[in-house]
Amino acid sequence: MARRMDGDAERSSELDRVSREMRRRLESLGIYLDGRESSEELVQLQEAVEEFESAVEARGGDLMVDEGVRGSAIQPDDPHFALPVRREHETVSGFLERLVRAADLVRQHHTDS
Repeated sequence: MARRMDGDAERSSELDRVSREMRRRLESLGIYLDGRESSEELVQLQEAVEEFESAVEARGGDLMVDEGVRGSAIQPDDPHFALPVRREHETVSGFLERLVRAADLVRQHHTDS
């Protein structure tokens, strides 16, 4: 029984560590987190951001220019390539929907280059 509890504690500790890393990454991109996001929501946010970034890169965008520091790109290559900002009172599911739509728009967007 003690082994089972040790394993549970280790899994919980690992989950906490991974959640903290995801929080840091998301916040470094300027994504507002209120601290109530579940581990599953953090994973969904991380995946949606990665999907958006992949779409931008596939269209020739430069994430260093388009995302900037803490999500505040001063002048993105193209406004479509700027990572959407989560509003303070926006639900995670609402923001996820906007991120998915934004990635879809990036995929459909034609640049003038």
